[in-house]
Amino acid sequence: MKQNPMDVMIGATEAKRDAAAAAGHIAAADKAMAAADRENEIVSLRRAVAADPTDSRLLFRLGYRLDLSGEEDEAIAMYERAADRQPAPINALMNLAVLYEDRGEHARAERCLKQILETQPNHPRANLFMKDVMASKSMVIEEDLDKDKVKRSALYDTPVADFELSVRARTCLKKMNIRTLGDLVRTTEAELLSYKNFGDGSLVEIKQMLSSKGLRLGQGRDEAHRQARRQMIEQLRGGASEATLNKSVTEMNLSVRARKALQMLNIHTLGDLVTHTEAELLGVKNFGHTSLVEIRQKLSEYGLSLRTLD
Repeated sequence: MKQNPMDVMIGATEAKRDAAAAAGHIAAADKAMAAADRENEIVSLRRAVAADPTDSRLLFRLGYRLDLSGEEDEAIAMYERAADRQPAPINALMNLAVLYEDRGEHARAERCLKQILETQPNHPRANLFMKDVMASKSMVIEEDLDKDKVKRSALYDTPVADFELSVRARTCLKKMNIRTLGDLVRTTEAELLSYKNFGDGSLVEIKQMLSSKGLRLGQGRDEAHRQARRQMIEQLRGGASEATLNKSVTEMNLSVRARKALQMLNIHTLGDLVTHTEAELLGVKNFGHTSLVEIRQKLSEYGLSLRTLD
């Protein structure tokens, strides 16, 4: 049975080399190229590659002609096979990098260029194109981050009044100045429960509403702490109090129970501590009113206090 030339190409590693047959097909390809008959040139080159799948120059030539004809998938396959040969043809690696970059496959393009630069670190085209690839790669990452940020920001800006909550829950959130989902996810269970008339029923109600949006209470707490810390440092920048915020909580000489509570909240400095609320501290197991009073007094000695909800 007659074998399809393309079947031989797919199994190139097992195919036998027939240099004489390949030479005949190359001659036919040259003739077609002289006549500006690209279609028949490609047909002849495919047959030549099928006859001799070990010739990297032949693989590159077929890949290049396919590339010019818009047959990108097959062109990439030929360039890749050429690049697998040792030493890998630099032109094949360069063209592969271009095609990969066009497809947004920046990591693959980067690998091809690195392979060139390992042997020729001063290669002008590779160096220049590497800058473009890295810039495109960074741009994609930034765009993805920006998209995520925009989506998250839009969700966080949704007013809590848009959701079906009980009158008691709505009233409590309003009095706590919690207007949006962003405000809500920066609040902890302990902070909500510490508010007058806010009970377990309202807490369950709010948690279910947030869960339906893929959110939870306290989710934005770390962000809130960072924002509060930045705001305080900006307000105190250049003054003696800025240095105070950077002091270790160990300098407060707290009781063992209070120290353990701060460790559980990952609080290391006075600046970390003052970004927390009383309710957050009281939410830690075994942290009671006595420890809270102790921390208040120690902070007051530094002219500081715990964060309060607006």
